[in-house]
Amino acid sequence: MEQQQERIESIKAGLVGAIAFSGAVSSIWAMKGFFGQFPPISTSIVLYGSIEGAIALATGLLFGVTYRYIIRADENSHLREGAVFAFALVRTGTLIEQQAQETLNLIPWVIFGLESLFCFFIARLALDIAIKKQWVKPLQ
Repeated sequence: MEQQQERIESIKAGLVGAIAFSGAVSSIWAMKGFFGQFPPISTSIVLYGSIEGAIALATGLLFGVTYRYIIRADENSHLREGAVFAFALVRTGTLIEQQAQETLNLIPWVIFGLESLFCFFIARLALDIAIKKQWVKPLQ
């Protein structure tokens, strides 16, 4: 495949990853809202949600592009699982690093880590389906 076509396939993989990852994040937000984990709607909450949404889209896009490069045309499940765990670990690690000075309460970090695993797993499933249906071609 020529270089321009590879770039287009990477963009497609990134878009699939962005949509799937942000959809998974949105479902977590909806569950948190349902169980009363969010404060009442305010300007700061809307701003926070917008920033979180943009970060989710960017994270999913980067995961999608990187995942396509990691797995290539290989059927090795360890590569697929390793990509999910690596991205979830980095995402969770940044939160721990940011908040370690403030609190050593592990429960929020564990929950965030599980949420990250869930979101990246959903993005992985979407990408695997897109590749299987040839909507996105694997890297050769």
